[in-house]
Amino acid sequence: MTIDKDILVYNAAQSATDQPICDTLARVIDKGLPGAECKIWHRHPVWFLNGNPIVGYSRVKDAIRLMFWSGQSFDEPNLPPEPPDTKFKSAGIRYTSETEINTKDLKRWLKKAAKIQWDYKNIVKRKGRLVRLHTPKPTRKQDCGKPFELFMTDMWS
Repeated sequence: MTIDKDILVYNAAQSATDQPICDTLARVIDKGLPGAECKIWHRHPVWFLNGNPIVGYSRVKDAIRLMFWSGQSFDEPNLPPEPPDTKFKSAGIRYTSETEINTKDLKRWLKKAAKIQWDYKNIVKRKGRLVRLHTPKPTRKQDCGKPFELFMTDMWS
């Protein structure tokens, strides 16, 4: 998939230190989430699956913050809650140099992000209540790679 031109413009507008971080994140995310929609959302690059925000990055005071909307459910010690005081399921990591990006970790997190999702798309409709989305496992080998429907279950089920 081609990275949205507005994301390329966003990356180009960053400092000499931050631009390589953003370019690497955009390239790895775009490759790791085939079929995802990417766009600038609330002034930051974000990737969506079926309208649900999955991952994005932004400039914060001292770094580039990579955030996974459902990251606390990934069971990954290097992805603490982000922002630290969040009441939602987001988790992330901050980078001050491109060399800090562990692409092996990032690719693993992206695989989890495609499978483990909370329904942020409908959070307003549900008055702030998050619902876990589940992706069914293919039942036959030929089902792999076909689009799948998301099935919802209440997060307390």
